[in-house]
Amino acid sequence: MKYYAKPLNKLINELSKLPGIGGKTAQRLAFHILSMDDKSAAELAGSITDAKKSMTYCSVCGNLTDTDPCVICSDESRDRSIICVVESPKDVVAMEKIREYRGYYHVLHGAISPMDGVGPDDINLKSLIVRLQNEEVKELVIATNPNIEGEATAMYIARLIKPSGIRVTRIAHGIPVGGDLEYADEVTLLKAMEGRREL
Repeated sequence: MKYYAKPLNKLINELSKLPGIGGKTAQRLAFHILSMDDKSAAELAGSITDAKKSMTYCSVCGNLTDTDPCVICSDESRDRSIICVVESPKDVVAMEKIREYRGYYHVLHGAISPMDGVGPDDINLKSLIVRLQNEEVKELVIATNPNIEGEATAMYIARLIKPSGIRVTRIAHGIPVGGDLEYADEVTLLKAMEGRREL
């Protein structure tokens, strides 16, 4: 983008590295940032720097946190007998929004993907095994994404954990509320049929 001065060009290039931000959106964001007053721009830059410096991973569950252990792992009112395994910290937020799950979490930071060279040793799986050996967990809920990598990860964890006697469950998949059958793909319909329940 040789049309812009070097500082603006650098800002656009850096913004376009963010997920979901293309060239046009990066350009709009850059011009918006430049139109902000100095105080607001400094607060934005400062909040990015502060978040990067202060955020770390919880030593217990692997969730993003500014305290260690995280707020969820420190909450004694939660059910210690159940752990929900998710792929990323964003998934913890999604699960917490439903306000029904009261157990603990374990964040894998990825999923097994042989095509991408990601194996079981490349995700946060060893610390899960240690947790299961040291805590009295009765159920492990696997809430990985309903794609090939998520399914492979779920199956691997289930085979690894089941011999220990811990109940391993998988979140249900299928037709979303408000969805139309005619637009659902075959795998989604198959999962919906397999997960059907009595009314």
